Amino acid sequence: MNTDKIRNFCIIAHIDHGKSTLADRMMEITGTVSKREMKQQLLDSMELEREKGITIKLAPVQMHYKGYELNLIDTPGHVDFSYEVSRSLQAVESAILVVDATQGIQAQTLANVYLALEQDLTIIPVINKIDLPAADAEKVTNEIVNLLGCDPSEIIGVSAKTGLNVEKVLDRIVEFGPKPRVLGETTSAELSAQRARRETLAPRAVGVGCPHPSAPRLEHEAKVASSSARDSYVPDQDKSRKVRALIFDSYFDDYRGVVLYVRIFSGDLSKNSPILMMAAGVEGIALEVGILSPTMQPKDKLTEGEIGYIVTNLKTTREAKVGDTVTLAKSPAKTPLPGYKNVLPFVYAGFFPVSNDQYKDLREAVEKLALSDSALQFEPENSPVLGFGLRIGFLGLLHMDIIRERLEREFNLDLVVTNPSTNYKVKLISGEEIEIKSAADLPDMTEVAEIREPWVKGEIILPSNMIGNVLNLIVEKRGRQKNLSYIEDRAVIDFEAPMANLLTDFYDQLKSLTSGYASFNYELSDYRAEDLVRVDFLVAGQKIDALAIMCHKSEADAIGREVTKKLKEVIPRQNFEVALQAAIGARILARETIGAYRKDVTVKIHTGDRDRKAKLLSKQKKGKARMKRFGKIDIPSEAFTVMLKRD
Repeated sequence: MNTDKIRNFCIIAHIDHGKSTLADRMMEITGTVSKREMKQQLLDSMELEREKGITIKLAPVQMHYKGYELNLIDTPGHVDFSYEVSRSLQAVESAILVVDATQGIQAQTLANVYLALEQDLTIIPVINKIDLPAADAEKVTNEIVNLLGCDPSEIIGVSAKTGLNVEKVLDRIVEFGPKPRVLGETTSAELSAQRARRETLAPRAVGVGCPHPSAPRLEHEAKVASSSARDSYVPDQDKSRKVRALIFDSYFDDYRGVVLYVRIFSGDLSKNSPILMMAAGVEGIALEVGILSPTMQPKDKLTEGEIGYIVTNLKTTREAKVGDTVTLAKSPAKTPLPGYKNVLPFVYAGFFPVSNDQYKDLREAVEKLALSDSALQFEPENSPVLGFGLRIGFLGLLHMDIIRERLEREFNLDLVVTNPSTNYKVKLISGEEIEIKSAADLPDMTEVAEIREPWVKGEIILPSNMIGNVLNLIVEKRGRQKNLSYIEDRAVIDFEAPMANLLTDFYDQLKSLTSGYASFNYELSDYRAEDLVRVDFLVAGQKIDALAIMCHKSEADAIGREVTKKLKEVIPRQNFEVALQAAIGARILARETIGAYRKDVTVKIHTGDRDRKAKLLSKQKKGKARMKRFGKIDIPSEAFTVMLKRD
């Protein structure tokens, strides 16, 4: 099809603002899906997506409307999947920004707007759920005007549930959405116009309701101004129209192998062509190419500007990661598409089967999930208490929770999950630098010169009358407030904090302090040297590596007392006394004692027979002392979950 008749766009929004429902109505209005086949969240194919009401995996679909080909990408809204969102934005030219009329702009709304501005996308603002009694369209319109600097008449009020005004959104995409970018086509005049547009949009978007746009988020504004990723498609040195396609998603099909979702930026890709993944250096064959509407529709070839799929003969998504460039193996392009990043996990947790007999099943299950999730990394782990298991890396806590639920549901596994931790960079006295993924991997402190931990940049949007409690929470987590600005009657808090302190229950505490009204977004910032120590927990004198944690030295005493008290509540009593201790090296920080069961061995003896009574009690005492030396303590799975919920 002529590229003038193609529009590529995506839908971006905060969680639960109506992205998937709006996509459903668009498919229904354009006749892509018949009413008989229509169901809620049609593009959310996973059971977990439907149950949680969130989009986990992005999904493309091609629609036809008034003679135009519309390629839509429904993106995830959660911070853990922001890399997928950024690759989706790179594959399109315009973005529909959906804002809930009852909630207004939230943290992930801002994060996605920044990503869209960096890719120089045309943003079409939409207010959803205007049919609800609690909707305040006028207030939300003012918020969007302050954010984007647009005219109020450009904002479309819709109800994705009923279909009200959804056709106006489609008309706006056709009328104002740019045609697909094709490599080497943009002239210097068009490039100058794009830059001028960014310079006018970015400060107003970055200002977010402040009278002086230079006041807040100066760092982000500088990043927008200096980023070359938006300009990297144009004008290009590779003038030969060699095939270059961006992989914005991939998954493993049990029957067909690895399937790639791609956007063609130059050239035409035909069926059965030998292909090359430029970053991975892996060759394969395009066994089938086609479009999704929303089911797979095979074609002879994909042309410039189109979004579609490629069925390959690859065995795992690790060979074709999101962000990689596909080209022809026999006549490859000289340079790949820019912006590729190898996404590395920074949240780690130990997964152990309750029964060691299930270890093989656990490994096979994780290997199957890893085929479709290139960000999932794992390695074997052995614990004296929990036996054999896997140390798995995730992009965030939601990513971890989804993998755990899928393992339990789809593979019927009964799991013990240890407390999540982040990775640390350790510099040894010898000058060598190593990376550790859990406290148990930390070398002897006499060999360590410094330990660096990851810090994140966070952004919280909340009602302005709740600022005090949240600022106190940030300080408790060793965080530092960087900026405070306002959107109407809500505040935006920018802060920095160590990642490890946000892993346990920061989000739960934030929701509790703000009655559920706060929204939170973060991104990894850098690694900083801090005074960190390893706190070990001993049960009956035995060190339990799976319970060990890394923390700041100033927090060690409080954490030690808190965790030992909670362990006392969940570890069952024995026939002998059990000591629970928290320690840094040989220094004991805290101790709790679980008292022994007491059996009355004198019940059948006459109360006057004191010698016989003393003899039996002495015998019982010796027996308990012997059990204390040789007795084994069964530590329940609850002992590991108390680490996830610290007060």
